[in-house]
Amino acid sequence: MDFGPHLLLAILEGAVGAAVLALTALGLSLVFGVMRVVNVAHGEFFMVGAVVAWFVADTVAGHPALGFTAALIIAPVVAGLIAVLVDKLVLKQVEYDPEATIVGTIGVLYILQQTALMTYGPEPRPVEAPFSTRIPLPWFEWGENGFAMFYPWGLSITSYKLFVICAAAAVLVAFWLIMSRTRYGLIMRATQLDRETALAFGIPVSRVYSIVFGIGAGLAALAAVLIVPIQQAYYLMGAEPLLLSFIVVIIGGLGSVRGTVVAALLIGMSDGIISVFLSPTLSKIIATLLVALVLVFRPQGLFGTKAA
Repeated sequence: MDFGPHLLLAILEGAVGAAVLALTALGLSLVFGVMRVVNVAHGEFFMVGAVVAWFVADTVAGHPALGFTAALIIAPVVAGLIAVLVDKLVLKQVEYDPEATIVGTIGVLYILQQTALMTYGPEPRPVEAPFSTRIPLPWFEWGENGFAMFYPWGLSITSYKLFVICAAAAVLVAFWLIMSRTRYGLIMRATQLDRETALAFGIPVSRVYSIVFGIGAGLAALAAVLIVPIQQAYYLMGAEPLLLSFIVVIIGGLGSVRGTVVAALLIGMSDGIISVFLSPTLSKIIATLLVALVLVFRPQGLFGTKAA
């Protein structure tokens, strides 16, 4: 009676984290899968999304839902445009060399971070959720008269957190449909499989790279907009999403969208459950151990493919 309801709450909290992590890691996985670029600045695009969301929500007057809706549109677009600019000015100039792009994106990381510090300030700032109705969590137990439903100890979750789970799931499904059923998805997959052949068939690979880098940053920014009413916008908030995204991508398999989603669910759900019952630090230790085990026994990741 005590363990069950708290387990349900932990699963729901973990699902919120997993949903946001899946979107963030998907952007990182997409960029590496198509461009073979390790974007060390990916967490800062997450931070840019949160900071822009705060600016937009603070600027738009009226009901909080108006500012939040505007932020959902504006923040990913701003982050995506910055990413396209970074691609043109940095990545393209070093011809997407793996080592050079790592150094270049580290520089972009510090530029974005310090720009946010100068314009936004050092203090964390909240964004009001568009709605936050408390929904009591029911629990069912078998009694003398069959199943009985009750609401133990006032455990509840906000309607906004359930919205985050549903919104992230909708974006993931839409992304899968675009990648698997549209011409644009076919072009990105063709570029991922063989850059030279794509060029031979007239695919503008340079333009595809810019779009992919922008989409990756936009997904991270979208994830930040969804989570910032639960957390707070902060100019140093990009470090943890970057680390967790790398963990997810390594476990799932570099460039594997399916692996990214599965690994995000695994890490996010375990983090939520372990954090509630044991310790948040322990959940990070376990995630690190999982990465070590994957690297030792399956270096290509759960759904990755071995290099030829």
